[in-house]
Amino acid sequence: MTEQTYGKLYIVATPIGNSRDMSARGVQILTDADIIAAEDTRRSMVLLNKLEIRNKLVSNHKFNEHGKAKYFISELKAGKDIAVITDAGTPCISDPGNELIKAAVEEGIDVVGVPGACAAVTALSISGFDLSTFLFYGFFPREAADRRRVLEKMREGFTRTYVFYESPKRIMDAVEFLIGEGVRAQLCVCNDLTKLHEMTFRGAPEEVKSLLLAKGNYDKGEFCIVLELAEDYMFRKREHTVTPEALLVDKMVQEDCRAKDAIRLVLADENNSYSKNELYAASLRLKELFG
Repeated sequence: MTEQTYGKLYIVATPIGNSRDMSARGVQILTDADIIAAEDTRRSMVLLNKLEIRNKLVSNHKFNEHGKAKYFISELKAGKDIAVITDAGTPCISDPGNELIKAAVEEGIDVVGVPGACAAVTALSISGFDLSTFLFYGFFPREAADRRRVLEKMREGFTRTYVFYESPKRIMDAVEFLIGEGVRAQLCVCNDLTKLHEMTFRGAPEEVKSLLLAKGNYDKGEFCIVLELAEDYMFRKREHTVTPEALLVDKMVQEDCRAKDAIRLVLADENNSYSKNELYAASLRLKELFG
């Protein structure tokens, strides 16, 4: 009986802007791979054409990664090597791909990392902040309530340094939120990292806002926000938090309204730190308790 030989799954980092950052090893892996699983085949084809690589390119987009995982696993079991790439940077860092990696690990298939560019690590490396510990949060939340929850966790956390991704359309809104909340911190906001016109905006939130406005067309290019909280802004002990049920009951009594209206009013309160889903779940619990 011959031993079955599986292919290998390579997680290959690609440039985040400057194509010359592609490693020689990464080029070799992509050249030799039987299949390249890409987040967006159209964008990945641009890089592969520059590298003169002609391989079978298959989409691994998040909307179909569950179904595609089965296909890729069957190909790996057939002995084919697969390289996973993303639009830019290191795969699976705020990008699809984890479903495939988990499935490969469960099947006993070798998963090999091919390191390279990562926007979060690049921004951290040039921030000048304390990097003895740091926390990557992915994309900055959109809703104010979710942002306040994250901010509270940051102030209670074990580290002062955090890194977020943000889109160009929401960067000013994110900075203005920090200003409105009175966040005492230093920022290192990186735009278009490694590209020809990359820029870095440093200072307190108010200073960064002024620098963005001075740039003019700040709503273009991807952003990475590195934030270092002031030492005296951190919570020294865990503060008591009112339950969402208590907030809803209080609002219902004050405004003589139903739970549905109370949820809307609580969400509109700038001091609220609960999300819409949490408040809705709390209203269901109140209904179960009191009918």
